[in-house]
Amino acid sequence: MKAILAGTVETGLGTTLSNVTIFFEKGKITDIVEGHAPGDAEEVIDASKLVVTPGFIDAHTHIGTYCEGFPEDMGDANDMVNPIASQLRILDAVYQDDTAFGDALAGGVTCVQTLPGSGNVIGGQGIIIKTSTSSGDRKKTVDEMLIKAPSSMKAALGENPVRVYREKQKLPNTRMGSAALLRQAFVDAENYRNKMIVGKGKNEPVERNLAHEALLPVLDGKLPLCVHAHRCDDIATAIRIADEFDVSLTVEHCTEGHLIAPFLAENKVKAAVGPTLTGKPKIELRNKSWETPAVLWKAGVHFCIITDHPVIPIEHLSVCLALAVRGGLPREEALKAVTVYAAEHLGIAGRVGSIEKGKDADIVLWDGDPLDARSRAVRTIIDGETVYSRGS
Repeated sequence: MKAILAGTVETGLGTTLSNVTIFFEKGKITDIVEGHAPGDAEEVIDASKLVVTPGFIDAHTHIGTYCEGFPEDMGDANDMVNPIASQLRILDAVYQDDTAFGDALAGGVTCVQTLPGSGNVIGGQGIIIKTSTSSGDRKKTVDEMLIKAPSSMKAALGENPVRVYREKQKLPNTRMGSAALLRQAFVDAENYRNKMIVGKGKNEPVERNLAHEALLPVLDGKLPLCVHAHRCDDIATAIRIADEFDVSLTVEHCTEGHLIAPFLAENKVKAAVGPTLTGKPKIELRNKSWETPAVLWKAGVHFCIITDHPVIPIEHLSVCLALAVRGGLPREEALKAVTVYAAEHLGIAGRVGSIEKGKDADIVLWDGDPLDARSRAVRTIIDGETVYSRGS
């Protein structure tokens, strides 16, 4: 049993606790009691003058695939040969020795979704992982870091796939082409399922197709379609196609979401907003704004805030929160955007995203307000183990 003597605890649920003891064992929070009474805890961490939060969650990254310090042409997130590549699995591409994992720990980020890139209309399956890459002196495999695999099916609309395949003189050359390919991929998967059913009924084998197979959990509602969409027309297309095939949807980036916020609320869209701490190198980013999270919140849209690492270095996630607050988002909502809301976006709120009894002991100790850019994470704990300590 371990204990944290906490001065201030921001639970991630919009509530704050003062002068409590957090107990955890075997990677789980076992109790939270009033006062500083560690009892018979084997390890006691004095955080009486610190701010304690859940580990931050970045719901959209490419960590481990576009590795820090590696040449751009060594990135493993985009296989831009066929616009429909649903059979690809980012699990097979993540390099756990990417130094960005250490940066994440130093920035209080304990959990991420890492995804294929947006060069294809369908880019493959994402995964959710913890950011700790070692256990004692032993390097973990990516499989040991997993929370969920697959976590989603990545798709992309807008400029990226059009730019990639126009140069190759292949479909898509327009937004219409991207939408048509996405629809056709789902129809092909449905036809494949029907062939498998008929073949099974006749006791006749049917040749397997991994691309079609990978889309069946999406069609069954077991795996969300995670769609890169910046512009409001692309966001609307993603919603339209998701409705046509009755699939679960998350909208990634949602740059112009503030322009159609009531529409997003009506359609119960879950949006991952960012990367906003960038310039505007593409036309579809022309309306990028730090006010977007506030507008979505006021409209009742479920949202989280992301870095899209390495577009924004993952350790600056807390800076993004501060800027969202400056853009009008209430402070407690900004903190939720990388804790409980991010966990809900990923479908893992039963494990992470808040400091509660029974949740994973993913906890960060800060030397000040975590939404103040001057504050630093002084200790990061994942599954009950200290994985980062400032100065160590």
